[in-house]
Amino acid sequence: MADHPAEYNHTLKAGWDRFCEELKSAGELLFTDAVPDDEITRTTGMRLLSRNIALALQFESENNDPRHPELLHYFDPLRKQGGDNPDALYLGAPVNGVETYRLHGILGSARFIAITVLEEGETPWGGKVIASLFRDDIATDSEGFFELHLSPEPKPEDFQGNWIQTTHRTYRLTIRQFFADWLNEEPMQAVIDCLSVSAPPEPPKSELQSERLQKAIQWLRWSVSYWVEQINKWRAQPNAFFAYNELDNNTIDATPGGLPLIANWRLASDEVAIVRVTPPQAQYWAVEFGNFWWESMDYRYRLCSTNCHHAVLESSGELILVIADQDPGVPNWLDRSAYREGYITFRWVGADSYPRPTLEVVKQNALQRALPKGCKTVNAEMRAQQLRERRLGVIRRFGY
Repeated sequence: MADHPAEYNHTLKAGWDRFCEELKSAGELLFTDAVPDDEITRTTGMRLLSRNIALALQFESENNDPRHPELLHYFDPLRKQGGDNPDALYLGAPVNGVETYRLHGILGSARFIAITVLEEGETPWGGKVIASLFRDDIATDSEGFFELHLSPEPKPEDFQGNWIQTTHRTYRLTIRQFFADWLNEEPMQAVIDCLSVSAPPEPPKSELQSERLQKAIQWLRWSVSYWVEQINKWRAQPNAFFAYNELDNNTIDATPGGLPLIANWRLASDEVAIVRVTPPQAQYWAVEFGNFWWESMDYRYRLCSTNCHHAVLESSGELILVIADQDPGVPNWLDRSAYREGYITFRWVGADSYPRPTLEVVKQNALQRALPKGCKTVNAEMRAQQLRERRLGVIRRFGY
């Protein structure tokens, strides 16, 4: 630490000034030709930047010490990024390939659980996956308590529990919990401890704090520009479904257990879309829906997703969804919330097949003629109940 007041004051002021200047310039990302020029998209982009300032600071400043990690709650109804799943509760912590860690607690009853360890890489969220443990892989006791150990050394021969061997590039631990039944599945309750470090964190230093501010703003810019670059790969072929590896060799940390199928939906004000597929037998499947910025819609108050528990299938087993601004009267409505375009993602996890949905754009006044004869419908009371249960499920999962 600089001992002379002039030195540390200069360091702190310079670091803060640069952070503020870089934050201001980050707004320029919203006004490039890569971003659709309509009011709601660019306004949402401004909201995305402001929402994720806190995430960037937590990610690169407040919780970036692998010697003293804590589980950070990434996304929620108010902070979103990267195609967040409305069914999900995402947790993560910084780890490295030097220390030894213990993750422990009550596993919970989410339909899908994956604990993943990542190396640092070419995306804002890391790169190569070192290992993933799924719900059925994780040993628990009779009350649901589990322990997972991480270390650079191999698992001892006499150790009977959960273990992941880290590498020298180990960077982050991520926990995904996907809830099918929002009202009845219980979230994980867990903590992470670094077993090889006993000393508390050191007091902050001016140089380090300034450096962390710069890393935070770099991460914010990178994460926003990265996802704009990604969505434009799908925008080149709108209204068609592709997996990541069909468009490039992206190594993004996608949900393990089943690569998502994604389409860029794009509709005029008088258009709606009909999406059809027969879901496979799967451990878990879901349909996610969001805007240009890879943010899910407001899943507290709008019908903007469905899954293997909530979806209403036709008698044939087919899933029919309608993307529309106004309630189309079908059970599986995806409320476009006045956006002109965005993403729709299907996740088939632990499935016996991976069917590719179709997406048909029709005029709003032609919707009923385009739907199959005898397609199921909902009345106002049923719709209101769907919406009530969504908000209650969010409150149960996040605590608000």
